[in-house]
Amino acid sequence: MSNITGTLDGAPAPKVRPRRPGAPKTPRTKRRIQQRTAGDWAVDIVLGVLIALILAAVIYPLWFIVVASFSDPRAVATGEVTLLPQGFGLTGYEMILADDRIWTGYRNTILYSVLGTAVNLLVTLPAAFAMSRREFRPRRIIMFLFAFTMFFGGGLIPMFLLVKQLGLLNNMWVFILPTAFSVFNMIIARSFFETSIPEELREAAALDGLSYFGYFLKIVIPLSSAIIAVIGLYYFVGHWNDFFTGLIFIRDQELQPLQNVLQQILMANQSSAGAGGSLGQSAGDAQNLADQIKFGVIIVSTLPILVLYPMLQKYFNKGVMIGAVKG
Repeated sequence: MSNITGTLDGAPAPKVRPRRPGAPKTPRTKRRIQQRTAGDWAVDIVLGVLIALILAAVIYPLWFIVVASFSDPRAVATGEVTLLPQGFGLTGYEMILADDRIWTGYRNTILYSVLGTAVNLLVTLPAAFAMSRREFRPRRIIMFLFAFTMFFGGGLIPMFLLVKQLGLLNNMWVFILPTAFSVFNMIIARSFFETSIPEELREAAALDGLSYFGYFLKIVIPLSSAIIAVIGLYYFVGHWNDFFTGLIFIRDQELQPLQNVLQQILMANQSSAGAGGSLGQSAGDAQNLADQIKFGVIIVSTLPILVLYPMLQKYFNKGVMIGAVKG
């Protein structure tokens, strides 16, 4: 019998160096670390410069609007405002917020956005869950009908006649019911349910005697916070920025949303500037003040969304990756 310290054919076993106490374990074949060449560094620098230029091109117009809204209108008109406010003032904001219609518009828009988003989620999520179930046999036909509506529409006049026949003219529900369902958002939610909710959960729920309705409410919804935040944000922003609905279907001033109220204020000041300004005010000063109000209108209309987005950013970043290629 061969020596137990040797190999099977009697050859001596290879010597193994003892590992020092505390030394990390390393594989026998060490990976070579590729050294970065001058070309690699040059590519990184060029890409960094391009990204910085694109970032500046996107951020600077927004920053200029903020700075210009707090600056003296004459300094903005003469081009003195670049990065920092010049002649700090709140004239534009004072004129905007002094109009009582602003607060009515804010109240209406918040109501339409919150209630509309709740109705959107209440309709979209169950439909997406039904479309994600393979045992639901009519889902292909229903999905085709849903997709058909994304490519064809009746147009403005049939839409107006339909809204009139439904009794929604000058009614707050015209902001909610016609846009209660979005096929695009339903497809996003359906993809999430198909790829992110394990089928084993449904099997376990069925063994416990849980119905589809209970499974949807008690298991699927708690696990879908990311997609709910994403499509909820989509819906909320859509309601908040809705300008066309109030322009076409609403005549009652008490029901006008914020976007239409701001448009009326802006048009009134532009008309005043075109008429030569008010008493004791030159045409140039009136135009500068109208521009100042325009900058303030942009900030007033977008500020709530800018405040809301950071709260949902972590869910939004996760949800927008739905359907991406996974390794």
